[in-house]
Amino acid sequence: MQTNVMFKNLDHSEDLKSYVQGKLDKFDKLLDNPAMATVVLSMRKFRRIAEINISGDRLNIKGKEETEDIYSAIDNVLDKLQKQIKKNKQKTRAHRGVRNDKVQTIPVEETAPGTFEPKEQVSVSNIEYKPMGVEEAIMQMDIVTNDFLVFTNAKTDRVNVLYRRKDGGYGLIQPNR
Repeated sequence: MQTNVMFKNLDHSEDLKSYVQGKLDKFDKLLDNPAMATVVLSMRKFRRIAEINISGDRLNIKGKEETEDIYSAIDNVLDKLQKQIKKNKQKTRAHRGVRNDKVQTIPVEETAPGTFEPKEQVSVSNIEYKPMGVEEAIMQMDIVTNDFLVFTNAKTDRVNVLYRRKDGGYGLIQPNR
């Protein structure tokens, strides 16, 4: 995460700056896309104030905390921001519906030089497959609701794909030798 730390009415301290950056780096796990954090550390009379603004793709979260110790103000505001980020992620998941986290979307460009076509989206899923016979694969297909099953054929030791046809039958895709 790109971090910008500013000090107002407070001595510039590399320790404080590295402390904030270390804490904000842990937020990268929570964020889906790269983000930028602006941190303002200030002092008014006997109060230490930490203000943090995290902005990124479809995300803009602000937090402010005042305490007598600047380190506790930073920790408190980061706790608030963490709750806001989690709440925001839950809202987007609920809005978009349930998604399989193992599926990735990768943009693919298949254009000839000098022509322009819109990008297509390819969905990539990582699956585990195990050795079994074709009969066992058909039984597995009857159990699950998927339209296809990837498995290693126990007789040929090659990856095969069993799929459900529109007429209710099954199709088998196997590689040539």
